[in-house]
Amino acid sequence: MHTVLIIDDSEINLTLIKALVLKLGDCDPVLFDNPVKAFEWCKANVPDLVIVDYMMPDMDGLQFIAAFRALHGRNEIPVLMITANDQKDVRYEALMGGANDFLNKPIDRAEFSARSRNMLSLRTGQKYLADRASHLEAEVAARTADIRDREKELIFRISRAAEFRDPETGAHIQRMAYYSQVVARNLGLDGKQQRLILEAAPMHDVGKIGIPDYILLKPGKLTHDEFEIMKGHARLGHELLAGSSSETISAGAEIAISHHEKYDGSGYPHQLAGKSIPLFGRIVAVADVFDALTSERPYKKAWSLEDAVVFLEEGRGKHFDPMCVEAFLAGWDDVIKIRQRFQDEIAPQL
Repeated sequence: MHTVLIIDDSEINLTLIKALVLKLGDCDPVLFDNPVKAFEWCKANVPDLVIVDYMMPDMDGLQFIAAFRALHGRNEIPVLMITANDQKDVRYEALMGGANDFLNKPIDRAEFSARSRNMLSLRTGQKYLADRASHLEAEVAARTADIRDREKELIFRISRAAEFRDPETGAHIQRMAYYSQVVARNLGLDGKQQRLILEAAPMHDVGKIGIPDYILLKPGKLTHDEFEIMKGHARLGHELLAGSSSETISAGAEIAISHHEKYDGSGYPHQLAGKSIPLFGRIVAVADVFDALTSERPYKKAWSLEDAVVFLEEGRGKHFDPMCVEAFLAGWDDVIKIRQRFQDEIAPQL
């Protein structure tokens, strides 16, 4: 059903044009004898065709068309202007102002029918293309979301591949990722950056997949040489992930190479200091260390939350970016909820 807006200050003309519109079929005429009221109606309604007289009080046809075209989404609606045969200058001005076609007075029924049908056909095509574009946009969005979901699943599985060789757990990578998001949020990063670090943080230790088992699984303290080999996991992780066209994997590469750097420059692998350490690396350093301290492993007991907080605070400006520590502690209620949500599985007693 097409909505046809008819504007004319003459009651006789309104009645005539309404009858002609109804003969077109599948049309719902909306009548106004006042162009100002018609314009107010247009603010909340979108007609499929506008038929407007030129000579009207308060607002003539040219003024109405200019105001109508200025409304959002009304620039392509077909407009027929009714003029007298001798008003050529008005026609030229109307064409420049946004009219699509004209009807001469007195109105010829055959001409009215032909011109109106042409305008409605144009509108039908516009609506079809708009609907098609909307459908395609929704389809692209759905497929993009599906690709992102698969990418996130792949990233998590890659991250878990390293964790399977390490006496840490899948719950660890989930906790530290969500801790990282808490820090990002409290630092004022936007939603996109918060989601990015949430998805990229689990890849922080993916380079451990290249560390020998005798070092990775050693229950005691590592020797100097063994620790030098262990430190290589930061470079290995970066090499595995760098160069990807995926924004998430690229962020993972940055985190892998930088999350063991320390704020005072004593970290590895590049001994970066302060703000020269990428922000995501500074954030993940806090989240990863806190979770490592408060998690039980075969080679150590879990620290208490209080002791872990003291370690973070004592590490301000040394190991950790002070702003990241502050942001982490500001989200303490969320930290507790994350710990409760993602708990390590307890191995069955034999």
